Amino acid sequence: MPVEAWYMDNSDGDQRLPHRRDPNQPVSPEELQKLGVLHWKLNADIYETDPQLAQIRKDKGYSYMDIIDIHKDRLPNYEDKLKMFFEEHLHLDDEIRYSLDGQGYFDVRDKEDRWIRISMSKGDLITLPAGIYHRFTLDETNYIKVMRLFVGEPVWKAYPRPAEDFEIRQQYKASIQ
Repeated sequence: MPVEAWYMDNSDGDQRLPHRRDPNQPVSPEELQKLGVLHWKLNADIYETDPQLAQIRKDKGYSYMDIIDIHKDRLPNYEDKLKMFFEEHLHLDDEIRYSLDGQGYFDVRDKEDRWIRISMSKGDLITLPAGIYHRFTLDETNYIKVMRLFVGEPVWKAYPRPAEDFEIRQQYKASIQ
């Protein structure tokens, strides 16, 4: 089952709402792939023994993983973390997230600088390429449990927009021309 994505409206309402345009303007998995965004649908109930996840990790070199519960009762500094996750930024490495439970949204910028909202739910594994501007928010359920994957040691540094001078940003922009 492909990931669901759409162009966002321009309202300033609650960030946890879907923010679909009227009429809705869906974004296909092929369009996401042109932006470097990759997606797999896996069985999150067997993530500890899933051969498909093990193969993806092996093929992509995802050697490190941890799990984070984003819920007000389980995440220290919950409100501050949510604000930080929703600030537009980029990373010098790919961002790889696997939803084990709950729901949320990744927003990414397209070539014309428009926001695309990607719905994440249980079983969705997504890779955002290094250099893409993005942000994350929960949906109205206010909960998601995700596995964070990295190539090598985790790097938690986010660079807020504008970050056009970064070499990785220039490489990313050249890759989507």
